[in-house]
Amino acid sequence: MANITAQLVKELREKTGAGMMDCKKALVQTDGDLEAAIDFLREKGLSSAAKKADRIAAEGTTYILEQGNEAIILEVNAETDFVAKNGKFQVLVASLAEQLLAAKPASVEAALELANAEGVKIVDQISTAIATIGEKITLRRFEIKTKSDADAFGSYLHMGGRIGVLVTLEGSTDAAAAKDVAMHIAAINPTYVSRDEVSAEEVERERKVLTEQALNEGKPENIVAKMVEGRLGKYFEDVCLLDQTFVKNSDQKVRDFVASTGGSVNGFVRYAVGEGIEKREDNFAEEVMSQVKGN
Repeated sequence: MANITAQLVKELREKTGAGMMDCKKALVQTDGDLEAAIDFLREKGLSSAAKKADRIAAEGTTYILEQGNEAIILEVNAETDFVAKNGKFQVLVASLAEQLLAAKPASVEAALELANAEGVKIVDQISTAIATIGEKITLRRFEIKTKSDADAFGSYLHMGGRIGVLVTLEGSTDAAAAKDVAMHIAAINPTYVSRDEVSAEEVERERKVLTEQALNEGKPENIVAKMVEGRLGKYFEDVCLLDQTFVKNSDQKVRDFVASTGGSVNGFVRYAVGEGIEKREDNFAEEVMSQVKGN
């Protein structure tokens, strides 16, 4: 049997990020062969990832990468905010952004099958990170945008990536203005760019609700229609970016601010970490007891 030195264990730990005891066990199992031990830990990591598959990853980060006339925004989830701030997790997220922007896969499923320069698929890169970091990690979503030289990207990450916004300002190269629009979107969370994007069905449904509200308030029927149209305008202000009051200037609509740049908003993507994911409420005492029992 090979002599498993502390230096060898340290070297394996630095290469893999795995725990000291796991590294020692891997070296014993592979008779001190460092490369074989790395493979052993990767295999162990895949097994560990499978055990974590039923956990809920609702924390994490958004990330934006701009390269010339292309940009990507993505969300990568972990189980805790603590891990989202982990350096290795952040390196993984940045690496995923670079690979996805280069390959431009059509879906998350296609993205997971992409391989890096070493031939390692993204799904396996994530599994290795799970083994190293110790939490479930998932690539949840991404979107790639393109522009021309006459346009500008505006990107903004709020609270270290808790909210990410990527907006395209068409017909203007004012990147600072585009970022201001992105910051507004992060703060106010509009659903649409303009009223034209709101479906006729949605407008009619809102009109019916507002009509019933006015009638229930006892308003005379002859003025209800006018009141409803006024309130419908307020509804558009709530959901349409261009109708909203600009957060950096309460005397100005976003529409007017954008027009002052000579451009127009082509579209935007806003991701908030974990939105739409049902977070499980775990019993802390039960969780600790489960770990004590080795479950």
